[in-house]
Amino acid sequence: MPADLAVIGLGHLGLPLAQAAVAVGIETIGYDTDPRHLTEPAAGITPADIRRMLSGGFRTVTAPAELGRVRTAVICAPTPLGADGNLDLTAVAEATRTLAARLRPHTTVLLESAVQPGTTENFLRPLLEEGSGLRAGRDFHLAYSPSRVDPGSRTHGYANTPKVIGGLTPACTESAAAFYGRLTDKVVRARGPREAETVKVLETNFRHVNIALVNEMAVLCHDLGVDLWDVIRCAETKPFGFQAFRPGPGVGGHGVALDPNCLPHTGRTPGHPLRMVGLAQEINTRMPQYVIQRCATLLNEHGKSARGARVLLLGITYKPDLADLESSPATEVARRLMDLGAAVSYHDPHVLDWRVRDLPVPRADSLYEAAANADLTVLLQHHRTYDLQGLAVKAQLLFDTRGATPAGAAHRL
Repeated sequence: MPADLAVIGLGHLGLPLAQAAVAVGIETIGYDTDPRHLTEPAAGITPADIRRMLSGGFRTVTAPAELGRVRTAVICAPTPLGADGNLDLTAVAEATRTLAARLRPHTTVLLESAVQPGTTENFLRPLLEEGSGLRAGRDFHLAYSPSRVDPGSRTHGYANTPKVIGGLTPACTESAAAFYGRLTDKVVRARGPREAETVKVLETNFRHVNIALVNEMAVLCHDLGVDLWDVIRCAETKPFGFQAFRPGPGVGGHGVALDPNCLPHTGRTPGHPLRMVGLAQEINTRMPQYVIQRCATLLNEHGKSARGARVLLLGITYKPDLADLESSPATEVARRLMDLGAAVSYHDPHVLDWRVRDLPVPRADSLYEAAANADLTVLLQHHRTYDLQGLAVKAQLLFDTRGATPAGAAHRL
């Protein structure tokens, strides 16, 4: 059966798009070679959400031929960091080749994966044209739209989040605008795909750089004996020129800091590295080690050694109230604690099984009992279900890396 839309890649980008499309009545199919994306959905989408999507007409397909029967195809393949530190476009290339072999004239092809500027024109376009024999901008439409998914958010959904688009030609842009206009209240037209791709670079780096700033402020304020959390509370009352970010044990999530100087395709034009981004990455990747230093100091101040200490980690996901472990700093914190000889356990209402170095980490069934028995309890993620005031009473020693506990109830980052 033909469909209006094919979402290629049902991970943290594709599932929210498919959900939004089904919700407005667009006939949608999802193509993914990894069945875990439906049995273990990410991006705050639950199995119940999947069931509602299926009852609304959503279909998952494994036959590539289905991709040749749609009006719009959106590539949402993952682009993780490769061994060389650059974005790995392997999944994007595979998805593009699969689509290209079935591409029909007049189809609108969109890319939402996080990529470096120039990827749509210099990487995606040749693959599509070579595989289909069609010409982008003449026989089919091609555009880029940076994903703006805020997993688990109760305030920012697809409909009320403006969608940026940049097409290869003005006609490509308008075709993309017609599609996204069915999903969102506002469509923002960029001058072209490179501008749209660079929007993603700016938005992602903005987050990383500002988190790095407050992470450095956290270290400084601790050394000065200043309450950083009170500083942020006061600073965010300024009605202009300031946006509040908060420190933590590291930066998790799917969005990685991007430096356009490292373009992953041939024919790139060398530019100037974003030195601020490199510095931000350096600062943020140091935070798990800083958390360990603080843990060791707290234990020492209370007459205990990290070696043999029972340490309970609370909240191991990268974002509150989600089951997503993508790049969560909890893994690095656990590794370093294990290296010091600590006996590590965890509690997280959203994660029933956790492995570090391919070894299972014991999960606490009774939160309060585990906190009472642990030499040190470390809050790494503040899930809504945690009663931090109650935990502060039960725990022998509580270290809060999120500033979520009441003042004086715990040691804070």
